[in-house]
Amino acid sequence: MDLSLLERESESVWRVEPTGDMRVPGILYADESLVREMDEKVLEQLRNVASLPGIVRAAYAMPDAHWGYGFPIGGVAAFDPDEGGVVSAGGVGFDISCGVRSLHTGLTLDDVRPKQKALADQLFRDIPAGVGSAGRIRLDGDAMDAMLRGGAHWAVEQGYGTREDLERIEERGCMRGAEPEYVSERAKARQRDEMGTLGSGNHYLEIQHVAEIFDREAAEAFGLEEGDILATIHCGSRGLGHQIGTEFLRDMAAAAAKHGIHLPDRELACAPIRSELGQIYLGAMRAGINCALANRQIITHLTRRAFERVLPKAVLTVLYDVSHNTCKVERHAVNGEEKEVFVHRKGATRAFGPGHPDLPPELRDVGQPVLIGGSMGTESYVLRGTRESEALSFSSSCHGAGRAMSRHQAKRTWSGREVVDELARRGIIVRSPSMRGVAEEAPLAYKDVRAVVDAAERAGLSRKVARVEPIVCIKG
Repeated sequence: MDLSLLERESESVWRVEPTGDMRVPGILYADESLVREMDEKVLEQLRNVASLPGIVRAAYAMPDAHWGYGFPIGGVAAFDPDEGGVVSAGGVGFDISCGVRSLHTGLTLDDVRPKQKALADQLFRDIPAGVGSAGRIRLDGDAMDAMLRGGAHWAVEQGYGTREDLERIEERGCMRGAEPEYVSERAKARQRDEMGTLGSGNHYLEIQHVAEIFDREAAEAFGLEEGDILATIHCGSRGLGHQIGTEFLRDMAAAAAKHGIHLPDRELACAPIRSELGQIYLGAMRAGINCALANRQIITHLTRRAFERVLPKAVLTVLYDVSHNTCKVERHAVNGEEKEVFVHRKGATRAFGPGHPDLPPELRDVGQPVLIGGSMGTESYVLRGTRESEALSFSSSCHGAGRAMSRHQAKRTWSGREVVDELARRGIIVRSPSMRGVAEEAPLAYKDVRAVVDAAERAGLSRKVARVEPIVCIKG
């Protein structure tokens, strides 16, 4: 990206003043090297988001931002319904509530190394992964609607986990306001056999060890010590979420003129929050969030069973579960007044700071765990939210490394077998049903996650707690 297009405010903060149809400025959080690597489409999309009706404060882009559908991936924006604010299907994304859940295992690296291959094989057998992967659960109409209303609560009621799990999940495991009747039969049909599956793309299940602690107080609150083994799940709402996104993008684009909305880009299709279409989308989108929460809960159950077979002394408990493709109603300060606004986070993670009332009591003093996945075979991070991020980004942070190369280009650069063999030489076992998928997700196809996390910390969006490194990766 051409740096002359931006006004630099600090080492990690860049500003785009409102011009043309922009209603608010654009704010980009990244260091200079990350900004230079970004496609200028990120800036174009940030300007477009800043022109949408009812947007408040600014349109934000996180350090891992890259070109997405409508909104940049890594985009954050909040809308005030009292000012004609909108909800955008493109601002949530296709993989509704795609997110990360990390599990303590009660094991150390020394416990797992002798059983590493056996554990990788067992997880690969027990947890379906890949394009079109189907699980052993089949939902009829009533069960589907119950799942879409209940989220992880429904999964626990079906025997997939414990009620203690729910305390460490965003929204306590169930998004209120879900309306399964607003989810099409086509979307439900796509999900009928997909519960408890990872899917494809950048989704994964990793076994990781804690390699470095940065913040001892927060690490103690999160239950982390060097050498600990974590199991981390990254997946979302599968075919159901994608179908919801596809259908409502079409409907919102068709209805924009009726609502007097000028779309700078058809991919930014949206509807007034208080319109019938806006409310129907919110009900369907919240059902999609519950689908993702239930899916990660079932995968948690399957992961526990795999550990029981290979490492029976393991005890898997939830560290935290946080989503990064959502629109949520939250209270934030706008022009000196606390208001309820609709915060879109697309490829961005909620990062509530210390003292926030929505956090579990045992985490309230240090802030929310923020789980940041690297690329396959590279380090990941556990961060914590900060108080200052409320004013900086509506309490939001980055969500991962962010792509630096298209999937097509990655396939032309590496073979899947080459990637698997290289990671094996580094002590990382990869299991995947698709060597093409592995090539698409090669580590160097992504930005440097360390640079992304450092930029987020320097900007005040989040603080580093621990660095974790993979030893097993089950790849979709």
